Amino acid sequence: MFADLIIINASNIATCAGNQQGAGIIEQGYIAVKDGRILEAAAGSPSQEMINSSTQVIDATGKTVTPGLVDAHTHLVHGGSREKELPLKLKGVPYLEILKMGGGILSSVRNTRGASKEQLKEKAIKSLNQMLMHGTTTVEAKSGYGLDFDTEVKCLEAAKELNIEHPVDIVSTYMGAHAIPEEFKGNTQGYMDFMFEKVMPYVADNKLAEFLDVFCEHGVFSPEESRVIMQKAKQLGFKLKIHADEIVPLQGAELASEMGAVSADHLLAASDQGIEAMAMARVTAVTLPGTSFYLMLGKYAQARKMIDAGVRVAIATDYNPGTSPTESLQTIMSFACFGMKLTPEEIIKGMTLNAAYALDRQMEVGSIEKGKKADLVIFDAPNVDYIVYHYGINHVDTVIKNGKVVVKNRQIV
Repeated sequence: MFADLIIINASNIATCAGNQQGAGIIEQGYIAVKDGRILEAAAGSPSQEMINSSTQVIDATGKTVTPGLVDAHTHLVHGGSREKELPLKLKGVPYLEILKMGGGILSSVRNTRGASKEQLKEKAIKSLNQMLMHGTTTVEAKSGYGLDFDTEVKCLEAAKELNIEHPVDIVSTYMGAHAIPEEFKGNTQGYMDFMFEKVMPYVADNKLAEFLDVFCEHGVFSPEESRVIMQKAKQLGFKLKIHADEIVPLQGAELASEMGAVSADHLLAASDQGIEAMAMARVTAVTLPGTSFYLMLGKYAQARKMIDAGVRVAIATDYNPGTSPTESLQTIMSFACFGMKLTPEEIIKGMTLNAAYALDRQMEVGSIEKGKKADLVIFDAPNVDYIVYHYGINHVDTVIKNGKVVVKNRQIV
């Protein structure tokens, strides 16, 4: 069978296949692609029977190929930025205090409400382009900077349209339970009823989001309130995510396990019992070391303990305007390595197959296996270790999405 595209002479191919934490490295190998899908990946050279005059051949001598990176936790669609909060952060003002002062999420809510859908899309496209040029081919996008009906719908519609218009695949999450909007201050139950009666049914009926996420945190939504929100979401057909145990230990990891969430995210304050519960319930842990770095928390999620307990650990940017303003998973690799002490192979696995599990996309993307989407990144690096070791630059040479070259020489085609 002739291939449409073949990558040859790759120094390393990180297949990221299988359940082991290793990256499934193939040395000096090739990858064949047909009809946008992986046809074969193996050591050595492809047979001449795979190549005809129309086959595109890419020579990856001295380079490393990985699956397209999967960013399983972002707040892609939002208005404005929050660089003016930097002095407060440098003075050590806690995030929850900034929130009380009208900053944080509430500042972004005001900016997002004031932006048109086209303005939000234009801003998001810039971010998606950066993500793609840095190797990300699938991204999760949360709402949650509207907190009213019109703006939440506007943000989710923008993400849905961008999923069609942009090469990066976008998986949408409704996160109205991101904060209590100012118009419902002191009336959490009233805001929950508003979500239950008006927003969530509309989002579900119009297929604007596949997942629902809730910020289970002191001063936001309690575990009891989060449980009710998640129960309502399940009744409407949403898959579940939860911002769990980010700042204060509130048994969010345990709640994620109890409710059958696909992922629990952040987890800096997760208990040993919560980690064990996630392992038993097969909840994917989405760690966000960029947020720990940016907030100067001095601690990171206990990824090593999670891995040793049998938890599948993913790693994401948490791209957002206030606590992790970066679109680059390569930047996050540094924090995952030096903050969470993960190996380069564990990091690559956490940003590919494990991240795909966090989005329920593991059958389609996240590893280089026959039949999966041909989402591939060619890094100008001789091995996986070098990508993490030589930090602070973009190592991407080429990005292939659905079997088509979309980035070449670090530029979008």
